[in-house]
Amino acid sequence: MADLDPAGRFLAMLAAERGAAANTLAAYRRDLTAAQEALGNLAGADAEALEGLGAAWAALAPSSLARRCSALRQFYGFLVDEGLRDDDPSGALPRPRTQRPLPRLLSRDEVERFLARADEEAASGRAEAIRLLTLLEMLYGSGLRATELVSLPLSAVPRDAPFLHVDGKGGQQRMVPVSTRARAALSRWLDVRAGKSRDKSRFLFPSNGASGHLTRVRLFQLLRELALRAGLPPERVSPHVLRHAFATHLLEGGADLRVLQMMLGHADIATTQIYTHVDSARLVELVNLRHPLARPGAAA
Repeated sequence: MADLDPAGRFLAMLAAERGAAANTLAAYRRDLTAAQEALGNLAGADAEALEGLGAAWAALAPSSLARRCSALRQFYGFLVDEGLRDDDPSGALPRPRTQRPLPRLLSRDEVERFLARADEEAASGRAEAIRLLTLLEMLYGSGLRATELVSLPLSAVPRDAPFLHVDGKGGQQRMVPVSTRARAALSRWLDVRAGKSRDKSRFLFPSNGASGHLTRVRLFQLLRELALRAGLPPERVSPHVLRHAFATHLLEGGADLRVLQMMLGHADIATTQIYTHVDSARLVELVNLRHPLARPGAAA
């Protein structure tokens, strides 16, 4: 690590100490590279130079600017902690106001139509259709991230208990319940998978003719193609939308927010609150029904 430049040392720290995932490290690397191009001397930049980034990056969306500035604040904090700088100039960075957009959502009727079309196609017995039904049932029935789903090893499949062992972001492991419908689809897929002589692959969803697994891009394409056949706007459908529908529909059914946080693999419950976009009426209802002072005769 001593041979690395400051940016390289920072990324190595994120990987080793914080367990940052590959996609996270790639995003930080892109942000630091963009700052290097704008500043020249990234590690030695002063407050005046950082203040000028607001004008240099004026064309960026507020969310993109906020992400880059967040990466730089962490980077300069790291330099100070490691004794590579005596001062932290990151206070001069722009602080754009951002509002986290709410994810798109499918209604229950739309999800049912989506699942019905997948089930109808799987009735043909075609391996690809049964696989797609399984993927869809596990996205909506367990709330998995796309990467978590496509990279599931066979060893994660439950034998008796209705849970999956999932390696989430940053290598964090969690147990995720599998719905009865998803387990039925999974059982069908395992039978088909074995019949196609894919036993040598360690992945639940192997790629065709390779030792790897189905890609996130291909999963995205398969879902949009199915949406078109189901009469749904393809642009409204993605693995993330189905994960969001899983969380939202559970919450509407009375699920506890902490339980959702655990199932979704969120480190911070604030992420779960935004993800499930609890509306104000639902929150008021929850307080009125669950808060001790809402009960008749409760002490003042």
